[in-house]
Amino acid sequence: MFDEPFRKRRRFRRRVVRLLVEYVSATGPSRDFATTLGAGGMYIETDEPLPPGARLKLRFRLPGERDAHEIEGFVAWSRRPIHGATSSAGMGIEFRDRRASAQLAQILDRLDEPDAT
Repeated sequence: MFDEPFRKRRRFRRRVVRLLVEYVSATGPSRDFATTLGAGGMYIETDEPLPPGARLKLRFRLPGERDAHEIEGFVAWSRRPIHGATSSAGMGIEFRDRRASAQLAQILDRLDEPDAT
């Protein structure tokens, strides 16, 4: 799906998710689902992706977490809807806040740990 050089540029592991994400951009508020998530960013499925470079304030809650995560990001790339395409329309978001990304990385690592029962 992605070429090897693209994979090597990723700093954080990606997880397949289904998270409702609320976000605000210059065009106003929106809500869509993220389908992948890592400490460095996420992919949001939407039929109305924003253009690359658009800045966002995102809010989402991880499974089992009480508090929502709020983080700033920007659209790194977007894919418009194409009739008959096998891949979903949406946008790749890169997080801008390093501190929030580091906190998210710790939480995601904890979620990956097997239950200590």
